[in-house]
Amino acid sequence: MQVDIWSDVVCPWCYIGKRRFESALAEFEGRDDVRVVWHSFELDPSAPRRREQPTIEYLASKYGMPLAQAQQMEDNVTSVASAEGLTYDLANTKSGNSFDAHRLIHFAAANGKQDEMKERLLAAYFTEGKAISDAATLVELAEQVGLDRDEAVAVLGSDAFAAEVRGDEGTAQQLGISGVPFFVFEQKYGVSGAQSSEVFARVLAQVADDAMAVASSPPAH
Repeated sequence: MQVDIWSDVVCPWCYIGKRRFESALAEFEGRDDVRVVWHSFELDPSAPRRREQPTIEYLASKYGMPLAQAQQMEDNVTSVASAEGLTYDLANTKSGNSFDAHRLIHFAAANGKQDEMKERLLAAYFTEGKAISDAATLVELAEQVGLDRDEAVAVLGSDAFAAEVRGDEGTAQQLGISGVPFFVFEQKYGVSGAQSSEVFARVLAQVADDAMAVASSPPAH
């Protein structure tokens, strides 16, 4: 079974969705036969390399809400993340463009380290306050998951994997994906948002049952 997931490394609900899906997958009997593929999605493709404005102020202005309401929104997502075992430090996130981080994930995928790179970037951004739009930081994170430092430097210094990022985003557009995380099971079943682990467990079971039914049905004459 293949599960394609569109998400952004600066999307708080994407990290929560990842954990909830992983919890369901860990309990799924056929987990060893599930292949997870991460796809690029930029919440804000026009974001500057580094946004100096504090995240809370940016959120308040983006959604046209008072600072107190934006803070309440941040506190809520931090609490939800905590329930999934994630420690968010949203006040210290260093917001910026995520395009290069997505290129790095594709580079990692080409080297069999896609999931490790995705996880490392999310933790770096949400928990450690690292600037995931900064090339030196990205190289350091790539090295930490076992990727070759010089190759990572070369990738980030070129336009390598830019076409792959744009390709993912083009596919998202064709599928009508306007928000992330978005999960597609076996190119048939779409699940939008950071659903509960129970929802993901039901979908995994349903997709597996459907595949078994197809496999056991007699051939058409």
